[in-house]
Amino acid sequence: MADLDDVETAGPALYTGRGDSGRTTFGRHGDVAKTDVRVAAYEDCDEANAAVSVVMAVGNLPIEVTSTLASVQNDLFDLVADLAVPLDDPRAVSARISESHLTRLERAVDHFERQATDLSGFVLPGGTVAASLLYQARAVVRRAERSVWAAVDAHPTTVNPLCARYLNRLSTLMFVLARGANAEHGDVQWVPGASSLAMEQEADASERP
Repeated sequence: MADLDDVETAGPALYTGRGDSGRTTFGRHGDVAKTDVRVAAYEDCDEANAAVSVVMAVGNLPIEVTSTLASVQNDLFDLVADLAVPLDDPRAVSARISESHLTRLERAVDHFERQATDLSGFVLPGGTVAASLLYQARAVVRRAERSVWAAVDAHPTTVNPLCARYLNRLSTLMFVLARGANAEHGDVQWVPGASSLAMEQEADASERP
């Protein structure tokens, strides 16, 4: 994805310096500060897409999972395209997030949760390389969701709330896929206070004669 400051003027030079003032031309929203919540939402969603790409590149996942994630990447591009155009803009847009995007994710969650077998309990992020990357991607997606909700709250008439709802579903899919990636070896269960208990046991053992 091109930098926001170069989206409309990408050419031989990859740097323009137009964003050096701390402002940017954000799609059809016009000239805004780079700290604007809409820009933050856009960029966090871009980061989420990049996190998904890392999972696909090095996760060594089954083809049906990578195919699903490839579809997710395209959806995330639809999503940032949606964020770049005010919801009430009367002109045609390249993409909008719709209920159908959410439905596809819900179907994917229903499908892959059967492979995870056990979704109970609290687990630590980790396990296989694939699961670890999926858990990391989930955390990035959750942050992106919060950013989009902040943009919706600040600009309720121009930012599509379905974008935030899509990310909410996507974080669930990332969690289910991570549990599935650990299905063969098992997840690492969270044990409340385990570290403190271990230290107390070591201390007790050291005090014995």
